[in-house]
Amino acid sequence: MHHLVTTISAFTRRQKTAVKPVYAGLTVIPAILLSGCTATVPGQAIANSNTDIAAQWHVNQPHNGQLTELKQWWAQFNDPLLLRLLASAQHASPTLAQATANIADARAALVSSEARLLPAVDASVSAGRSRADLVTPIANQTAVGLQASWELDIFGANRAAADATLATLESSQANWHEARILVAAEVATTYTALRACEAQAEQYQLDAQSRITTSAITSQSVNAGFQPSAAADLARASAAQGRMVLIQQVAQCDLLIKALTALTAQDEMALRDELAAGKAILPQVAGLTVSAIPADVLAQRPDIYAASRAVVAASAESHQTQAQRWPRISLTGNISTTTIKSGGISTDGTTWSIGPVAITLPLFDAGSRRASAEAARIRYDAAITIYAARLREAIQEVESALVTLNSTAASSIAANSAAEGFELSFLATESRYQAGLASLFDLEDARRSMISAKSTTIELQRERIASWIALYRAIGGGWSPAELHQPLTGHPAEPY
Repeated sequence: MHHLVTTISAFTRRQKTAVKPVYAGLTVIPAILLSGCTATVPGQAIANSNTDIAAQWHVNQPHNGQLTELKQWWAQFNDPLLLRLLASAQHASPTLAQATANIADARAALVSSEARLLPAVDASVSAGRSRADLVTPIANQTAVGLQASWELDIFGANRAAADATLATLESSQANWHEARILVAAEVATTYTALRACEAQAEQYQLDAQSRITTSAITSQSVNAGFQPSAAADLARASAAQGRMVLIQQVAQCDLLIKALTALTAQDEMALRDELAAGKAILPQVAGLTVSAIPADVLAQRPDIYAASRAVVAASAESHQTQAQRWPRISLTGNISTTTIKSGGISTDGTTWSIGPVAITLPLFDAGSRRASAEAARIRYDAAITIYAARLREAIQEVESALVTLNSTAASSIAANSAAEGFELSFLATESRYQAGLASLFDLEDARRSMISAKSTTIELQRERIASWIALYRAIGGGWSPAELHQPLTGHPAEPY
């Protein structure tokens, strides 16, 4: 929070006196970040909504976490393949490519808007050869000159435009960092889902093989006259069902591999070879500890910073449209050196002029400027509403991740205990069935309970890792506004 408030305050202090009435509305941003305060615009509440920010979390934080440097967080997964896939996805992401293009456009717009604050100077060179009539000798004429023009920014329209484009550039840069975080989170979540899918497939493979064995034993028992033929039919049906479930699970894993291939732009066959080494092994995620109050955490989210810059840009654009309704004053001037040669006589000299000073006063435009100013004011109000809503969404994302982490931690203990118990029960039932002391129905029921329990533990493990990734993304991935001034490059593990 301190970084964001400091940045916004510093930006506000840089504004010209002429734009202070408009930018005074930006005091809403630090006000939003302070707990227990309701943000307002001068004379108007933000969409009549409460934008209070909590002073503390409303959910218990994971106590088994480890306070880590977020910029090194991905490296702590101890999975080199995941790190390589993250790096590949950064280079292949169309979202990042578009974000980079947006930055280039915003930077060009900033240069253009700042240029309007300075005089424009053009150079001209001309040469001509002419003969006015049959008596006058041929004349050669050359001229070199400079022309200058300058619009005096009396009412601050051009300064406001420059401020708006600067804020837009900063917002685009923050969005680029946000895109990197989202790409990394998507790749890591898909990779985790694939490893969990492989682990589930191994369970289904064991289950299918067990059903086949049971079917063979049952057929032998039926042939020996110890069981009715219906038992063999049921055992074969059970084996077929096991194969069907396995085929469906393998297909799901194939789809996840193809999703990773698309995200990382890797060759699919080469990727499958690399994935085979760590098959069915879920990443060992390092924990995080969220010890700061919500506002402090939100200050390190690039999307929140981008939203705040959007408010600044909208405020500046609102002032610009208001200033365009007032007179415009411009000044022009030129200086040139001319040489004329005719009939062996050469004449040269310098000419110059200053002015005219032109004053353009808008009189009638059928309400066009007024409508533009009103639209800009509404966009400003909308930007504030969006910013406040984004703050609330950010807190919801963090607390939702914390809730899931707490629930999966508690559920995993019970799920592991249940899986162990159901496995022991299945082994005992299988021994009794082979001895003729239990029915096939008892065996299949015990098998389904065991497989279901093991699948639950795998799913809880996947969900818990996904929640850590969601929490990492929700608290900004280790980004800070200082990174806006760094080159847009870097390894995905530092910080994304």
